Amino acid sequence: MIAVRDLWKVFGPRPERVPGTPLAGLSRAELRERTGCVAAVRDVSFDVRRNEIFVVMGLSGSGKSTLVRCLTRLIEPTSGEIEIDGEAVRQMTAKRLRELRRHRVAMVFQHFGLLPHRSVLDNVAYGLEVQGLARAARHRRAAEMLELVGLAGHERQLPEQLSGGMQQRVGLARALATDPGVLLFDEPFSALDPLIRRDMRAEVRRLHAEVGKTLLFITHDLAEALTLGDRIAVLRDGELVQVGTPEDLVGAPADTYVADFVRDVPRADVLTLRWIMRPPADDEECEDQPLPQDTVIRDAVTRILRATRPIPVTDGDRRVGVVDAERLLPALLGHHRPGQAG
Repeated sequence: MIAVRDLWKVFGPRPERVPGTPLAGLSRAELRERTGCVAAVRDVSFDVRRNEIFVVMGLSGSGKSTLVRCLTRLIEPTSGEIEIDGEAVRQMTAKRLRELRRHRVAMVFQHFGLLPHRSVLDNVAYGLEVQGLARAARHRRAAEMLELVGLAGHERQLPEQLSGGMQQRVGLARALATDPGVLLFDEPFSALDPLIRRDMRAEVRRLHAEVGKTLLFITHDLAEALTLGDRIAVLRDGELVQVGTPEDLVGAPADTYVADFVRDVPRADVLTLRWIMRPPADDEECEDQPLPQDTVIRDAVTRILRATRPIPVTDGDRRVGVVDAERLLPALLGHHRPGQAG
């Protein structure tokens, strides 16, 4: 649904001189010293699959917010290619770009951006108003979206009468109202209290299951990334360090930077049995009832510890390995490392 190739965004004098030249190999500090330029996004490439939740994670200053704004040219890229649903974004005319932003892609920001003088219903209907939809039709659609996000009955209130979490739900409803194929989230929950953030993450997951959109989600919060992401991209100083599933990042971090990010994550809460299974020994007797290889280790602990024999691990109807307490305990203690699986 989204394809990004060799994307650069350089701020400073004559930014076009950096990509594809020896200057591109300089560190961020060296580049700034020699040219006065800052490379916020450095030669980034990735794909986002249709109906996937793709999370871009990194520390403050890693370039993630610049990256998401480049996708719809809210910030103009310096070089590289961006495609959304097969169409080249950087080749779009101003008119086509407006259509992309109004109909096909919606953004949800950290600061809700609600219009304080308009009712909740009219805030949700705003994008449809911009599209020229008649008042009755846009109010009907907005009411449906408010019900979807659990705010039915709040249509006539003003944003200031709602809690922060409720305001962000209004922002979600507004983004969904235009029925875009892609939703871009730029740290939408970072201003919320921790408990509300947890509820909003669950809400996004629920909405994704119901409406089936492609979501690209920006965050600096590892727990948020692991909870939401089908796949996660890690940025450092504008460069893409690793792209993978939550399992990939926790089980096989690409470098020490990613390893530091996931160091305190309970591995048994993320990794599945495929990380700790081993090949069965010759003529080894096993339990009768197998476990699927995508079972999270935490969910299999009781069964494995109570078993008197190794438990088969299956991929569909095919046996791919076995698991026993000897393989389980290192994972629970945090000692398991990639490559130990069979």
